[in-house]
Amino acid sequence: MKLVLWVLALLAAAAVIVLTAYYNTGSVLFTVPPYKVELAFNTFVLILLFAFILFYALLRALSGLSGLRSRKVEQLTRSGLKAFFETRYDRAVALAEKAARLADRQTIKVLNAVVAARSAHQQRNYALRDRLLAVAREQAPAGRALALIAEAELLLDEGRHGDALAALQSLYSTGGLQSTAVLLLELKARQMAGNWDAVLELTKVLVNRPAVDRTLIDELRFRAHLENIRKNAKDIASLRKYWGSLSYREKLDGRLAVAAARALIFLGDNATAQKIIENGLDAQPYPELVTLYADCKSGVVSWQIQRAESWLAKYPNNAGLLLTLGRLCTYGELWGKAQSYLEASLSIEPGYPVHLALAQLFEKLGKQEAASEHYRKGLDFALKRIGTA
Repeated sequence: MKLVLWVLALLAAAAVIVLTAYYNTGSVLFTVPPYKVELAFNTFVLILLFAFILFYALLRALSGLSGLRSRKVEQLTRSGLKAFFETRYDRAVALAEKAARLADRQTIKVLNAVVAARSAHQQRNYALRDRLLAVAREQAPAGRALALIAEAELLLDEGRHGDALAALQSLYSTGGLQSTAVLLLELKARQMAGNWDAVLELTKVLVNRPAVDRTLIDELRFRAHLENIRKNAKDIASLRKYWGSLSYREKLDGRLAVAAARALIFLGDNATAQKIIENGLDAQPYPELVTLYADCKSGVVSWQIQRAESWLAKYPNNAGLLLTLGRLCTYGELWGKAQSYLEASLSIEPGYPVHLALAQLFEKLGKQEAASEHYRKGLDFALKRIGTA
């Protein structure tokens, strides 16, 4: 129906033009001193029409040439991306680099420059990668963020965490809320740099992002706290202060409690170490804390025995607790109770530590034959463990 209407309109226009030309006897006079040119009006109209058609054809030709270039860039972009994901990095570099040179639009130029840079990185051609990233950064503002994110990621992969952080800081200077992926890049860079305080700050932000695994955040926080405990393990005041800054939940993490208590015992602060261990064991019988409690000589062994017996009532038949009680009673010279606890531990879980504790007890009691027997059995357990390691 639309075609029919167009045909009728064209026929009507043609009829009007023919009738106008037939009855029109006017002329057009052009005067450019000293020349004069007079044309029939119909001839003038035909010249105008021809000029319009010629101008329109020229515009179409130019548009076609421009479209040809755009189609070429589009084809190169598609082929470059395909080669990149097929891990044909040499071809991806060639195609994407050419597309970046030919592209007029900033976004397409940046996209191809980054693809070429990533491909060059996979080939370990870092000089070419850096040059291509510089090309992408120059296309501000369209390419700055994309180029800086790619630069940070690739530099981290190369192990240059300092330069990666510099790229991220340049990105942050533009303002705005940063994506989870960008924050994870910074988190990795901070880990590589050993800046565990910054890692802890980043985890506080990332924990509220739905795309981030909470288990991963918890492990990162544990690692950061553990490294900070080690960093502060040379000074009692610093270590106490850092431990005090932890949340109640974090202080109940047996792994952190062991690290802090062990460092404090080494520094001679057995009282603080004892409190840390006792708070941890009140929550759960973490095996390393149980073992460490016997090494914490605070001077009031009767209190330690009382606390350990309360945990044993809560967690009966715990071989580790029985061993710790035996060692504490030995230290307190409660020989009968010590032997009873150690033999109970041995009946539940035989091993090198309990045989060693019994051997040391019998040595104190002057029973050398029994001590030698337990030393021998303990050595057998130790050798078996080495053999299966």
